[in-house]
Amino acid sequence: MARWRGGYRPGMAETSETFDTAMTAWREWQEAPWGRIRYAVAEMNLMRHLDGPAAEELRVLDLAGGDGGDALRLAARGHHVTVVDYAPAMLAAAETRAAAAGLSERVTCVRADVTALPSGIATGEFDVVLCHNLLAYVDDMRGTLATALAPLKSGGLFSVMALNRHSAPLNIAVREMDPDAALAALDDDRLRNTMFDTELVLHTAEEVTGALQELGCRDVAHYGIRGFCDYITDDARKYDPDYYARLERLELATTARPPYMHTARLFQLTARKGGAQGVARG
Repeated sequence: MARWRGGYRPGMAETSETFDTAMTAWREWQEAPWGRIRYAVAEMNLMRHLDGPAAEELRVLDLAGGDGGDALRLAARGHHVTVVDYAPAMLAAAETRAAAAGLSERVTCVRADVTALPSGIATGEFDVVLCHNLLAYVDDMRGTLATALAPLKSGGLFSVMALNRHSAPLNIAVREMDPDAALAALDDDRLRNTMFDTELVLHTAEEVTGALQELGCRDVAHYGIRGFCDYITDDARKYDPDYYARLERLELATTARPPYMHTARLFQLTARKGGAQGVARG
């Protein structure tokens, strides 16, 4: 995938085709235990801030939302979600999934560059903005966060998710049993993604938290996703329904519990856009 200093800006046919041709592998990943845990834990963390007795329909913007993995879960809870992505096959899959779930009226798909959002979205005053799995594909992390925050209303909820750089050496040591490679990874912020055939940029929750605070966000909360799943080497056992259920309970119980979020494979940060308290609740 092409890399751009200003953010996620494919702008070339071969870039979107890279994502389109990876659709089968992507869907298999989502349905695998590690994919299911990623979406289940992320949803629960959002509900910590959005759910409650006074819950109402919220306007959600899902940037680089792909085939709607996060969007459909929120739409099923009664919210309206606008999914923005650049890959046509991803958006087509999101629309198909929404129709199959009877959620077409609650899911809107827009093909657009995240750095050049249509005016109606860029100034949309959304209650919630998701920026999940986007930072790894951009060079300008702070600029991308600023762009993602722009459509969010004051006091609204922002959620950002990214690969955790702290987890890379541990993952290599446990999964590949290669101490030398793990040692080298301590000072490396890059990772090759084979599914989408691109180089990813790794971040830490501490770096992104600092950027969010500089951009005027408050009440930043840090969660870890897949704090145990990725370090259990028996992948086949994770497909057993009983074992998976127990593993998911463990992941849900430790997502906000130190020290596990610091070495989890992914980190999720939620924050409020500075200013008066918005519709989204925390």
